[in-house]
Amino acid sequence: MDRRSFCATASTAAAAAFFPWRVRAAAPYPGKPIRVISPYAAGGGPDLLLRQVGPALGQALGQPIVIENKVGAGGVLAAIHAAQQPADGYLLLMGANTHLVQKAMQPELGFDPIADFAPASNFATSPAMLVVNAGSAYQKLDDLMAAAKTWPGQMNYGSGGIGTAAHLAGATLVSLMGIEAVHVPLKGSVEISASLLRGDTQFAFPIAGTAVPQVKGGKLRALAVTSRSRLQELPELPTLHELLGGNELAIQESWFGLWAPARTPAQILATLNAAVKKVVATPSLRSAAQALGTELSASPQACAAFVRGENLKWAELVRLAGVSGG
Repeated sequence: MDRRSFCATASTAAAAAFFPWRVRAAAPYPGKPIRVISPYAAGGGPDLLLRQVGPALGQALGQPIVIENKVGAGGVLAAIHAAQQPADGYLLLMGANTHLVQKAMQPELGFDPIADFAPASNFATSPAMLVVNAGSAYQKLDDLMAAAKTWPGQMNYGSGGIGTAAHLAGATLVSLMGIEAVHVPLKGSVEISASLLRGDTQFAFPIAGTAVPQVKGGKLRALAVTSRSRLQELPELPTLHELLGGNELAIQESWFGLWAPARTPAQILATLNAAVKKVVATPSLRSAAQALGTELSASPQACAAFVRGENLKWAELVRLAGVSGG
């Protein structure tokens, strides 16, 4: 070994001994598989979306994405677990508006969706859709509201459970329109359509991804959508925001994204964000999402600001609905 090679080797060894963090910082991210905690049951809509995105995301990052289901307490168990993990980018949470709702309903929960997480990127957003049985007499929102005022307390609306997006959307409509209607918590969101078809409930707010195929198939009739803009798939369908005179509380969208534990380095968040951008730009994924009334987006700083704004809104919606957990 010549003198220059020896000196270079000695310098590197000295740096590793006295400045070990500098050597570690030089290691490229990611250098091993990334675990993503899904708070949803395997096979459910959000979990299927994550599994659809996962392989492409792993390919963009150059490391496998390992999806682990940790179900329970409306996503709370998964959030508490993820918040306690090292902030190194190798364990992420599929964060969602449901985490904001659960915290608003139960402030004593052992995690804070704002303080304990650093959002890397949103990758899916889907509104709810106000639907009725296609065989009902209700052709538009005014018809439904007129019937509710004629028979106060005799109309039911279904949801997948207390505090779900469908429940809060229904409770918001009832409150803003000054009507009386009974909330019927079902065993799960998959029961919403069946309940409408049986006549057990008169209206409901399933997510657009579930409702659009059933509306197009002639089983359900859509009266409004809770997005800010009309859907590409059903451009004639008005938004609830339009119908209620621009009330911002009428805009309610379920969304999902990748959250890292707080204090995760900015460069890691940027790497994850860039990978998500690459994945959601693929024509197959974007077209499939748009067909279900879903919009995909990605931006780290904008995502964090979005989550903060949504946190305030969902807390107000929980208050308006008068719900609490326990």
